[in-house]
Parts: sequence; C-alpha cells; structure tokens
Amino acid sequence: MTARLSLYRKAEQELYKLDRSVKSDFYNFCHHFRENPELHGLRKKKLKGDSRIWSARVSQDYRALLARTGVDADGTESWLVIAVRHRKDVYEELQVAVNRVTGEIEFVDLAVVGDSALRRAGITLTPAEPEPETRPVKPVPEPAAEPEPAEPPLLAAYDAAGLRALGVAEQLIDLALAVTTSTELDQLLEGAPLLSKDVLYGLAAGMSVDEVRKEITAPVKLEQEPDLDDFAAALSRTKVTTVDDAVRAAIEEGDFRAWKVFLHPTQERIVHRHYNGPARVSGGPGTGKTIVALHRVKHLAEQLPPGHNKPILLTTFTKNLTTDLRLRLASLVEPDLLARVDIAHIDQLAARVLGENTAPGRGRQRVYDQVAVNEMRQLLTELDDRRFEAEFLVEEWEQVILGQSVPTRSDYFKARRAGRVRALTRPERAHIWKLIEQFTARLDKMGVETWGQAAERAARFEIERAAKIRGRRAYKEEIGGKDLIHRDNSSGMRYLGYRYRHIVVDEAQDLRPAHWKMLRAMADPDLPDDLFIAGDTHQRIYDHQVALGALGIHIRGRSSRLTLSYRTTREILAEALRVVDPKNPRSKDEKVVYDDLDDGTDTLAGYRSVLHGPQPGFVRYDTWEDELAGLAATLRTWRGELSTDEGGAPVDPSGRIAVCVADREMVSQTMYHLEAKAGITCAELTKEGPKGDGEVHVGTMHRFKGLEYQRLAIIGASDGIIPRTSVIERYRTEDPARYEREQRKARSLLFVATTRARDALLISWHGTPSPYLPTGRVAAVTA
Repeated sequence: MTARLSLYRKAEQELYKLDRSVKSDFYNFCHHFRENPELHGLRKKKLKGDSRIWSARVSQDYRALLARTGVDADGTESWLVIAVRHRKDVYEELQVAVNRVTGEIEFVDLAVVGDSALRRAGITLTPAEPEPETRPVKPVPEPAAEPEPAEPPLLAAYDAAGLRALGVAEQLIDLALAVTTSTELDQLLEGAPLLSKDVLYGLAAGMSVDEVRKEITAPVKLEQEPDLDDFAAALSRTKVTTVDDAVRAAIEEGDFRAWKVFLHPTQERIVHRHYNGPARVSGGPGTGKTIVALHRVKHLAEQLPPGHNKPILLTTFTKNLTTDLRLRLASLVEPDLLARVDIAHIDQLAARVLGENTAPGRGRQRVYDQVAVNEMRQLLTELDDRRFEAEFLVEEWEQVILGQSVPTRSDYFKARRAGRVRALTRPERAHIWKLIEQFTARLDKMGVETWGQAAERAARFEIERAAKIRGRRAYKEEIGGKDLIHRDNSSGMRYLGYRYRHIVVDEAQDLRPAHWKMLRAMADPDLPDDLFIAGDTHQRIYDHQVALGALGIHIRGRSSRLTLSYRTTREILAEALRVVDPKNPRSKDEKVVYDDLDDGTDTLAGYRSVLHGPQPGFVRYDTWEDELAGLAATLRTWRGELSTDEGGAPVDPSGRIAVCVADREMVSQTMYHLEAKAGITCAELTKEGPKGDGEVHVGTMHRFKGLEYQRLAIIGASDGIIPRTSVIERYRTEDPARYEREQRKARSLLFVATTRARDALLISWHGTPSPYLPTGRVAAVTA
C-alpha cells in the first residue's frame, strides 16, 4: 500500500521554524510514509479525542499529526499532515473539521490556549504520550476555587450562533466567548484557523457583525453549504503543498517561500477574481495591497496567450517604488512571464508617449510644481491680483483643467470640479481662465512645462490614439469585417491597437487626474480586467485629488477593502490610527475626512494587526540639540540589540534602522550630528533609494513611502514643524477648505511615517508637541 501526502498550510509554516535536524527527519518520514503508511516503525495510532487524527513517529522526540482524506481507486491513500510537534505538545483533544463557511479543512489546537481560558471553559488537556518527562496535565480547578474574572468577557456582545454563522470553528466558540482580555484572545488564536482568527480579531477591533460578514466572511463563503463529513471534497478546497521530492527545497526557503506563495483567502479571491471593468482594492499600511497587486500581475500574466509582447503594465507614482516593484515581481514570477510585463513609473510612461509624438529637438524642459507656483505668484504680483492664492490657481489648473483636458473657456464653465471644496461662480471661472492663459504663455516663453502638463499632453495623445482605434473598429463593423490592410497602410494605422491589455496601478492615491486619463486611454474599456487599482487615501502625501468616475474609470461594485496588517505591530498601529482618527482631531476646527478615489469616503474601520511588540516610545526634549543627542543614544542601543541573531551569531544591522524628519534641512542637521558627533554612519534616502552604505537611513517623510524598517525614530515632531505652521496658518481664515486639506495631507505624512516601523517606534519632539500626536501619550510625557 502506498500513500499520497499533502502539507497543511499551518504545518508548512511550523516546519520553517524547526531545526535542520528535525526537517531532515521529517523528509525521511515522508519518504517512508509514502512507500508504506502502515510501516511498523512509524508507530501510527489514532488520537482518542478525534478518531480522524493520527499520530506518527518522525523521530524520537517529534510526531507528525495526520488526517486521512480519502482512498483512490487503486488503493492509494491520501493523507494530510496537519502539524509537526514535539511529543510533549501532542494532546488527545486536538481536532480536525470542515469549516461550514469555507468548506476547507481546519485544524484546531487547544494546546496553545492560555491556562486561564481553559480553566474557565472547564477543559483538561490529556497528553497523548504520558511519559515521565511530559509536562504535567493542566488541572481542572474546583469550581469554588475559580475566582470571578476581573473583567467582563471581551466579546460579551456576541453569542454562539452569531460566531458560528461568521465561520468561527465550533471548538473555539465557547472559549472565545469566555476570554476577558486581549492577551487571552491572543493565546486562544495563536494556533486557530485563519477565518476564526480574522473574525474574532475583527470583532475585538470594533468591526460590526455586518462589516465582518461583508469584508471577512462573504469573500470566502461557498455558494452552497459544504458537506461537513466529506474530507476529500474539503481537501480540494484547502490550500496545501503536495509532499514530493522537491519539498525539501521548498521548506528550506522558509518564510521567503511563504511570502511568494501565500495569499490570505480574502486576498486570493481579489487576485483571482474576474472583473467586468476597473477594480480597486484599498486598505491601511501593511495590509498587503502591493502584494495583491503583484500577485494580480502574476495571475494575469499566466492567462496570456503565447507571445513576446508586453500586454501588461505595472505602474506606480515614483521611480524608487518602481524599482522595488520590479525586484519583488522578479522573485514571484518566472523570467519568461516577467518579460511580458512593462514596469514603469507614471511620469516615465508619460515621457515615453511624448517622445513618440514629439519631433526631435522640440521637447520642453520639465519642472516641478513648486517652480510653477513661484511663476504664478510672480504673475499675480505683476498684475497686483489678490483674488486667489497662487497655490489654489495652480491646483485648479492641474486638477481640473489639465486633469480633464479642458480645451476652452466655455468647457471650463461646464467642467466638474470633484474634490475641489471651494465653489466658484461663473465670473470667477472666467477670471481664473484668463489668469491661466497668461500663466501658460509665460511657461511657453520660458521653454518649460510642468510634469502635470506633460501628463496632460500624453493623455491627449493617448485619447486621440484610442479614438482612432474605435474609428477603425466602427469602420470594420460597417464593412462587415473585410480586410483593412489597404486602409491601414494608407493612413499609417497598420496594427494599431491599445497599448495594454491589463494595467495594474500601485499607490494609486498619488496619481494626478491627467495620469488617470492617460491610463484609461491605454487599455481597451470594452474588455474585462482592464484596470486594477491599489491605494489608500489615508496615505495620500501629494495634493492630487481625483474622482475616478468623472475621469471615465468606474469602480462601483468592484471595490474591496483589506483590514489586516501584516507588517506593523498592534502597539504601533494603535498610535498610528490616532493620528488620522476623524473622531479625535486635536485641532477643533479641523475636519478629518478621506475620500475613496471617487465621490464617497474611505475609512480604516476594523484595521488591525495580530503582531505584538513593545509600546512606541514618546520623548520630550527642551531643545533640538538635546533631541539629537537623545537620538544618538537610542540608535546606539538599537544597533547593539540588532547586532546578533537569536542564536547569538553576529548580524550586520545596516539598513534595518531609520530616522525620519520633516524636511531636507533637518536631514542634513541630523546626519551631521550622528556622523560628526556620535560616530554613526548614515545613508540619505533619495528618490533613487539610499545614497551611500551608512548603517542608519535618514530621510524626509515623503521618502519613506513604500519602505519598512525594523526600528524607526521620528524626530522633530514639534508643533510648528509637523505641520509647518508658517505654511498652513494663513489658510485658516482666508481659505478654510485649503486649510483642512493641508492639515489632512500633513496628518497622512505622519501616518505613513509611523507605519513604516515594523518592530519598534520612537517619536520625539522639542518644545511643544505636534497637535497630531496622541493626546494621552503626549500628556503623560509632558507631565
């Protein structure tokens, strides 16, 4: 008799962490079990608690826990390895079942549940192999000795029927309703099935039952209720790894392999779904939006017919993020599929279009927005015109006129101004149009254009190209599909088609309206799966407001939201959320509202993490010099703590620690102090990435977008610096809408910065703290 072995996902993750010798024993066990599962040396036996679980000997100290899932017609048995445990950690109460919502096999391990929760539920764990060295059986105390819990149950607002309907494993329901603290909940869910973990953490984080049902349960729910006794069918739905001769290399890759192949079930549904139009996924930092985008590219590439063209575009806002996406995608897909993907940042893409449509020597020098604002300010000074701020006029030009390719004044009168809070009368629009005409003539005379102008021109070229394609199709339909080669040759349109079949956009919240017009024209709107958009408006750090529907990109009914952070600890996340919490703005006249890249609003409700770490540090100093000296002391401590691994072997901590500040001047001051006075080498974060090989990375908040560090210090978080009072205070009475938008953008910058920390976060300031910092933490430090 032979057997076929599969690895349960949780078992595979456990194997990553075991010693090399145990992994070797496991490979040998798999070889023997596949050849003969009844081999006497395997000592295979059923557990008493669940007769469907068997224990088999991997080595003297380790056991494999297995469930038989079926028998083929030729007599080959199918087995699922659900865990690999030390024999002292194998208990009779282990259970395996089919989830009533997902139809997948679930392994419930009560051995990791805290003693207090087990006592409260009256559960005793019985060792499967009672031996002298086995740890004592956890006793069931007498009812009279059980103290009343100091706190009410954490999930007292819910009942067993409700948890069961949401997909919580039956064996965990009573325990979940009994836990009284978040620590007990963590212990309960450490070894819990994934859906149970997501549902219970979601409820504990404040999500409503309807939100959990919509965002967690519904995406993974089967259309028909599964047969809870059909293990063979359940196995076909369960994410497993077939155990063959290649499993050794897979397990040796460890967590890196897990990143490459693992998708949360909610993410997997988003990645593999068929969309009849543009689709969007949102979520807070660390929820896996970029991972989803990369796996979406992989999925789309795998569906392509054979060829050598590049029908898929992967794009984002900046050059350094594009470099990161290319490296990560190369680790995810095979080279032949990678060659079918065009990876370019959005301004590079616009420049490419302009290069194709501009005669040599006729191009213009491109300048950043601040140059345009300065020129507009100079123009207003020369005209002695004080009706509008230069910043407002440039934004109106960028977001409305360029964003919608508005060609004439009469068209501007009718243009939709989505995302522009301040309303304009018809006379005001006429006056603005006149100013814009003078302003653009000024730029033309200088021989320059902004990146926004470049994007708008590129969008116009692509829109014209798309119009030709539609015209060609209409003509072809008119003549009944006859050959168009002669017509194409005479008009220079041979083989004319859309540039891309699929477009995937990461960090979508930072793109300009003109960028979206260009992208919309680059992919066929009549084909499914044309645009896939990943972004979070809470992380918008550039003032590019858009309403996708107004730009021809309709995502209604095709939007998904991710709420589980895989990067930031719960302790850091709690402080970061207070920065952007609309219920708790410390500035009384500020309204904290975030859009959803359309006409609705976005929220981080239910955003949570299952990771734990130390509480973020908040430190006040009297002066900037004191703060820099304190930073140096902290960095020395962190450097020492990261210089060895868990086994005591030396590790280079370079690139794992970073310092974040508000502006370039503070970058220079910080680097000078650390290098000249503290002997700590630094590398400045630039748009090209880290400059130099210094051990500590230092950069402005803008440069931390898309990055992560084990330990991060945010310094200079003082009032007047975050936000820059000199920049925004003048808007408080003159332009309240602009004032709110600047406050929101500054909050988003600090939010992005705080969520770059993976394990440890320190925030310091000198003088008065930033109004965005959590009130309670600041008050405690100041006191």
